[in-house]
Amino acid sequence: MGETLASSIKTLLKETFEGPGNDGSYYTESRPNTGVFGTLDGLTAKDASLSINGSTIAAHSDHIRYYLWVIRTMISGADFEKDWGASWTIAAVDEVKWAEIREGLHKEYVTLLAEIDSIDLEEWLTNVNATIAHSAYHLGALRQMIKSLENEK
Repeated sequence: MGETLASSIKTLLKETFEGPGNDGSYYTESRPNTGVFGTLDGLTAKDASLSINGSTIAAHSDHIRYYLWVIRTMISGADFEKDWGASWTIAAVDEVKWAEIREGLHKEYVTLLAEIDSIDLEEWLTNVNATIAHSAYHLGALRQMIKSLENEK
């Protein structure tokens, strides 16, 4: 059961961040690049810095990264203070900062994905499932923000 559960979680994490596999989609569009990374590809720092409904694509992206980091840190047993507000402070970014945010997000995702096989899923299942739901929510928010951005162009 544990192996099947880990496989299921990894499949949904991959769809959320990388997009659906060749077997179709569970909840994103079935076309390639519909996960977080494909959604962010091609956006400039200027695009990521535009305030849309009171937030920026850069802030949403960094908030997802921060959430992944929090979950991974909790699982590791480290004692730390969460600062959810700090992950929303990003407004304007330059190309270097925008690249750092995307790279940091990718690093946190890849690290969590690799850790799924070695963590106690019975203990951390709710947190890991919440990570999928939380990231999927922000994927939807990002996609809607990009639609607004495209309508303004």
